[in-house]
Amino acid sequence: MNYAPVVASLERLAELDIDPTRAVYARLFARYPEMEALFIRDQRYLVRGQMVQMVMENLLDYATDRTFGLPMIQAERVNHVTLGVPNAVFGIFFGVIQETIAELLGDDWTPAMAAAWGAMLASLELDIVA
Repeated sequence: MNYAPVVASLERLAELDIDPTRAVYARLFARYPEMEALFIRDQRYLVRGQMVQMVMENLLDYATDRTFGLPMIQAERVNHVTLGVPNAVFGIFFGVIQETIAELLGDDWTPAMAAAWGAMLASLELDIVA
């Protein structure tokens, strides 16, 4: 699968200088309000911002070179279980990021981006548990 549209969506977000952190977590907490308690001490969004940045870097690697992204995501899945994040919630975070990017890009979001993100996330879901 060609994931170039995923890369293009992340590049466009960067070009627009949009930090998706608050929108990502607003969406996540709307669906899983119990997860907000895990961030009670992160009043300045530093941890959340770092997590979004790390996930996007790993997704970018997964969409291109695959040199570090998948092992890092697999390790973080295990680490997050110890923090109280159920596996199902860990996995949906990537979709939350995709949906948020689509919303933030607005008219710049294309059907090719949606298709590439969908294919990549389906592949990633299988690879995470492999």
